[in-house]
Amino acid sequence: MAPAFPPGIAYIDGDYMPMAEAKISVLDWGFLRSDATYDVVHVWQRRFFRLDAHIERFLASIEKLRMQLPFGRERLEAILKECVRRAELDDAYVEMVLTRGVSPTFSRDPRDAVPTFIAFAIPFGWVANEEQRQRGIDLHLADQQRIPPSAVDPTVKNYHWLDLVAGLYQAYDAGAENVILRDGAGNVAEWVNDFYTVPTPGVTEPLVDPLGPERGKSYVIRGSSWRHATSTELRLSYRDYGSEARPDVGFRIARNAD
Repeated sequence: MAPAFPPGIAYIDGDYMPMAEAKISVLDWGFLRSDATYDVVHVWQRRFFRLDAHIERFLASIEKLRMQLPFGRERLEAILKECVRRAELDDAYVEMVLTRGVSPTFSRDPRDAVPTFIAFAIPFGWVANEEQRQRGIDLHLADQQRIPPSAVDPTVKNYHWLDLVAGLYQAYDAGAENVILRDGAGNVAEWVNDFYTVPTPGVTEPLVDPLGPERGKSYVIRGSSWRHATSTELRLSYRDYGSEARPDVGFRIARNAD
């Protein structure tokens, strides 16, 4: 039986095509070695959500992997928008990918490879289905360890998902629907309701179990996660901060005792 492809449009090496016709070489390092980076941006009611931020992260990942995009930022943005236009989608999942590419001589030297750029737009899809969004998702805290940041930089989006896949099978075996992976010390970071601030010596008096400032832009993140690797970070008392969702941070529903 031929595989079913979602409706949508792909772009590969200068050509737009239906998703069912999009192909790369079996010798591409993105396929052979998962040597690639990507980013995903959503389109909602024909509007891109934070396209500039996603492109910035994609370009930063490319630089860290010492790859080179074959064209400039303006061209990249135009390709993504053209994929959506040709796909005729109001709500879309739009992905941009750069692989290490193919070496003309099948060399093992990554410097010899010619990068492959891929983009595509398909209908928007939820991580959780309608029922799960209403009732919540049953999560399993797996024994599977997340790939440590000392091995692979987690700020570079990549397709190294075998740790997650192994954890998902643990979750399914336990009757759960999705999984949470631990870091090397068994920790999981979580959001805290308190705003984050740095006390000024001599001005802010130390408090016992403070609730944090009344307002702020970032919240406290308690505990380390798979993003952290140093001996000073791998501890429950470690504190980080953030203002947006992150793939290494969870939360729990709780309330103040009073």
